[in-house]
Amino acid sequence: MGIRITPSILNADLADLKHEIARIPSADLIHLDVMDNRFVPNLTFGLPMVESIRASTDQLLDIHLMIAEVDRWAPGYAEAGAESVTFHVEASDAPVRLARELRKLGSRASMALRPATPIEPYADLLPELDMILLMTVEPGFGGQSFLDVVLPKLRRTRALLDAHGGDIWLQVDGGISESTIERCVDAGADTFVAGSAVFSAADPDAMVRSLKAQAEAAGAR
Repeated sequence: MGIRITPSILNADLADLKHEIARIPSADLIHLDVMDNRFVPNLTFGLPMVESIRASTDQLLDIHLMIAEVDRWAPGYAEAGAESVTFHVEASDAPVRLARELRKLGSRASMALRPATPIEPYADLLPELDMILLMTVEPGFGGQSFLDVVLPKLRRTRALLDAHGGDIWLQVDGGISESTIERCVDAGADTFVAGSAVFSAADPDAMVRSLKAQAEAAGAR
């Protein structure tokens, strides 16, 4: 399976994002965490910032919306040119309609689940999606410790995706580092959000390449 590393800029220097993004040319996508202090207890940035980032880089953008009223706001991020838009199923009143709208606007449609949200009730939604994101921390803050209790759900999700077929990515977000990424690969993940591990490194791009090589080696075993 293909391995993708999607660094989160939440842990970068937000005052100089153009420079920070330029430091990670090996990233497969740039992960942008949008938080509204309603769905999660933190406030980051919104559509104007994403539009500014889109205008300043050609790298692929992976938007993670941790916001209330996501059905109303998510399409704007696809219209802004984001290649992938992730909404939390817990915040959506009509996830199938939203996924179809995102795809119609040219974005990949991704559905995220909090650690305690089971995947099984949403198995029938898989044909509408391009990616499933499983949170391996409680959403809202970077730098949290990885929750091993999510690994069984990761395995069950991989089994559902394999049974469904197609090319649906399985992303994990939270506490991803050199010490946790192999466990996630073994459980079936192929796409990894890494924030602190990348931007706390002396050479962020070298860390991106290292994480990808480590994941690829684990997947080949």
